Order: sequence, then C-alpha cells, then structure tokens
Amino acid sequence: MGKLVYSMITSLDGYTSDRDGDFGWGGPEEESHRFINEHGRSIGTYLYGRRMYDTMAYWETAHTVPGQEPFILEWARIWRAADKIVYSTTLRKVAGERTRIERTFDPEAVWRLKAETDLDIAVAGPHLAAQAIRAGLVDEYHLFVGPAIVGGGTAFFPDDVRVDLKLLDERRFGNGMVHLRYGARDVARG
Repeated sequence: MGKLVYSMITSLDGYTSDRDGDFGWGGPEEESHRFINEHGRSIGTYLYGRRMYDTMAYWETAHTVPGQEPFILEWARIWRAADKIVYSTTLRKVAGERTRIERTFDPEAVWRLKAETDLDIAVAGPHLAAQAIRAGLVDEYHLFVGPAIVGGGTAFFPDDVRVDLKLLDERRFGNGMVHLRYGARDVARG
C-alpha cells in the first residue's frame, strides 16, 4: 500500500507563497534539489490542483531548455515518469503525457489508489492538500522550510484541522533550508 505524502517548500512562518503569490525565496539549490530528487523517486502519482499543476507543468519541457544542470534534468525525468492527476473544473487539456483531469476530489478514489499501489502518492498545493488532510488521507508531511519569513500568504496547513504528528526525519542544507518529515499518528480510513 502506498503512502499519501504532502510535500512542499514553505517559509519559516508556514507559507508556501507570500501575499503576492511569490515563492522565489524558497528555490532549492543543488544540494537540496538532489535530496528532493531522491524523495521524488518513491512517488508514482502526483495529485495537483489547477494552480499547482500550471506551475509544475514547466517540468514537462524543462529538458529542452539549453544549459540545464544535470540535477535539474534528473528532476524533469523523475517528474515526467510519474502519473499526474489534476483536479480542476475549468482545465480542458493537460500539457503532457501520464496526466489526467478529474473534475472533483473524491477521497474514496484516493483511498483506493493508496490501496492499489506500492509507490507513494504526493499531494501538492495547499488547497488540495487541505481536502486530503480533512479526509484523513495524509500519512506523511514533508516540509522543506526555507530561510525566510514572508509575513502572510498561502498557508501550508489549513486552519481548521488538528493532526498529531511524530518526527520521522530531519536534514539541514547549506543554503539554510531544513527538511522536516513527520508521520501522522494513527492514520486510518475515515
């Protein structure tokens, strides 16, 4: 059975983007990017909302951009090899292969997907992740905490839920980023 993992870069004060939608302060450098690449190898399917998919669709063609660093090309290969499900009522077509559109987020379908796969599933984007958290689907939380306080914006966690966590792993990077991996205690089918 696969785990559902919520993983994103966040500011020290808990935001995935600032009030203007900017997240450039959280860009990984080579060391942390290689670590993210390793994490990505265990992911078989990504669950995205429309905005997060629009941001991540860059990786569909990143390998065609001249002068890319090898670790960037590696991430592009990892990302393209995974399946993607985009939850959107307005998106008409997707940018690449291995991607499908679902009109609504169905927790039962995600439970089935978890039961049917040996690879992990990643949910990305705080709005979609909030639905998965509320449904009790998220097994692990991976926070890549960047060395910035942005003072507001889009929060990593929803305000209206409580989940008891246990620290599973942590790692520091030379650029000041810290990776925190937490497991949800007693995730059970709700």
